[in-house]
Amino acid sequence: MSLVDHDPEHRLWLLRTPESSYAFRLDADDRPRHVHWGPPLTLAQATQVAARRNPADSSFDEPGDERQELPAEGGAFFGAAALAVRYEDGTSALEWHYEDFTVEDDALVVRLTDRHYPLELSLHYRVRGDVVERRTTLRNTGEVPVSLLRTDSAAWTLPRRDSARLSRTSGAWSAEYGVLREPLPVGETTLTSRRGTSSHQVNPWVMLDAGDATETAGEVWSTALAWSGSWRITVEHTHTGRVTWTGGFGHEHVGWRLRPGETWETPVFAGLYAADGFGGTSRRWHAYVREFVQPHPGELRPIVYNSWEATGWDVDERTETELAAAAAELGAELFVMDDGWFGARTGDAAGLGDWTPNEQRFPAGLRPLADAVHAHGMRFGLWVEPEMVNPDSDLYRAHPDWVLHMANRERTTLRNQLVLNFARPDVADWAHKWLDRLIGDHGVDYLKWDMNRAFTEAGWPAAGSEASRLWVDHVHAVYRILDRLRADHPNLRIQGCAGGGGRTDLGILARTDEIWASDNTDAADRISIQHGYGQFYPAGTMSAWVTDSPNPATRRETPLGFRFHVAMAGVLGLGGDLPRWSAGELAEAAALVALYKEIRPVVQHGALYRLADPAVSALTAVQYVLDGEAVVFFWRRPTEFARPFTPPRLQGLEPAGRYRDQDGVVHDGAVLMSHGLTVDFPGSGYASAVVRLTRVG
Repeated sequence: MSLVDHDPEHRLWLLRTPESSYAFRLDADDRPRHVHWGPPLTLAQATQVAARRNPADSSFDEPGDERQELPAEGGAFFGAAALAVRYEDGTSALEWHYEDFTVEDDALVVRLTDRHYPLELSLHYRVRGDVVERRTTLRNTGEVPVSLLRTDSAAWTLPRRDSARLSRTSGAWSAEYGVLREPLPVGETTLTSRRGTSSHQVNPWVMLDAGDATETAGEVWSTALAWSGSWRITVEHTHTGRVTWTGGFGHEHVGWRLRPGETWETPVFAGLYAADGFGGTSRRWHAYVREFVQPHPGELRPIVYNSWEATGWDVDERTETELAAAAAELGAELFVMDDGWFGARTGDAAGLGDWTPNEQRFPAGLRPLADAVHAHGMRFGLWVEPEMVNPDSDLYRAHPDWVLHMANRERTTLRNQLVLNFARPDVADWAHKWLDRLIGDHGVDYLKWDMNRAFTEAGWPAAGSEASRLWVDHVHAVYRILDRLRADHPNLRIQGCAGGGGRTDLGILARTDEIWASDNTDAADRISIQHGYGQFYPAGTMSAWVTDSPNPATRRETPLGFRFHVAMAGVLGLGGDLPRWSAGELAEAAALVALYKEIRPVVQHGALYRLADPAVSALTAVQYVLDGEAVVFFWRRPTEFARPFTPPRLQGLEPAGRYRDQDGVVHDGAVLMSHGLTVDFPGSGYASAVVRLTRVG
């Protein structure tokens, strides 16, 4: 049965997901207008949703209350434009003529043309599970360019409610994904990245609710942009109570020209309605990512050992080989050598861009190390940063014009490096060739693709007036390189990284297998970081390491078990200086690695339930459920002595079911969900526990 219905009399389309519906129609002027997004409606019911007049109703406001599907200048519209163009004669208003629509494989395309100018607009909709994917294409059918000032993917409308609340993230390097839930102010609220990546500061997603949703109940409307470069989402809350938002790639003051015959495609801006709170919203996004976004969703992610915190820049064949042996003893399945293996790279000031093994450190190249790693039964991985270059490098001395720069302006270095202009086909081709050669020549199974600075002086003098395209074309080039490498090396797996979580989004997750969520490996900080990451992205994509204590960055001391239990809530990795660990620590680590391998399917593929909010509770718990199995992690941060805690109530179990824990105790599902699990923690410092439950009746 088709998930898209059409009523020709009312010129209305209805899209249906398993638990929601989405409807829009054409008005008398052929402008697509939003009708409904929320609980399921039939096609006949959707036609009964009447258009309303704006209660302000004056010559200074818009007469209608139905919002446009892709708001554009023209007529009495005064909000944030999702589409803004300028024709050669200076006209910027748009007037549409409806042409036709097509439906194929639950994908709807509605095609419009400008009534006078040679511009074609197509609105794309596709149902994927509980999610409605939307995007826009523009085609110049004329003989002169059209200036594109803003080309958003889609705009969304919240149904009329008495109040509105906006949920989003706020953060920084090593403090990503902080969750904020705040009343939506009247006016326009813009979330954006101007850094060339989706950014540490704010992630390209929003959730809207009426202010009454909780973790377990209430209506939530959410959208996420599948884009890994600069972006903008603007949420408008009018004085009359109407809430809409629009989003897409690029930011203000960045525009380009649509050439004759050219088609411009925006990234997907996906939306989801859920009636069971923020937790239900997250689980639906996780299911969508696993089924429709990830390249290899059925795989279990391996346990990685990364050598960075053990060696820093002091890498060589002997040291890395010894670390690989130690990692294998603990049960690691993938060994990754981080920065410092190439060129003159003895620190962050030189060598970046010269991607050949350092001859003094690896006199026979990387093959001996790769062979040693493989002999231990592990896969071999390397850190790379293809988009960057140090001014002190052979590459920059040979090609100083390859970096982002502007004529007559200084080139700002951040972390002693500059950004290569991947919008240039010759630069992107160079990057693909050395990566392809590196993988093939050295037996590389895994890349940690890093990107350690924001764009500055984002220009391209040779491109003239087309220079602004680099904000988009650079990202498309990264996507193409990743896609080609994966196609040519089917067994290659890739971790996405940008100084930690600076490039976390649905676009990069379609081309990588996991995300290095943060450079901050402090387990106490990671609880909040992982809480925010999981709002949209599943645990099976979230790489987390166990590192040394005191933590190398924060100097905080935490028990080894606590560090493991926090990292085991995602894709477990090891990053400590193993030769300095005691025999007792190594034995404990090996046992916890073995435990993780047993519970890994539930953690990486199960449904996530957040049982407590780390922002308000010193005792935090998360639960994963898969096919009659449940895993619950408890983490307690330091608090007052003898402070009482409310045992977190479990979720997602069968009330009539009976569940045996790892100690053989049998619990009733109804009791666990009504009264929770009590875990006794001694003292008042850092403490943790993991509980495994198996349904037995």
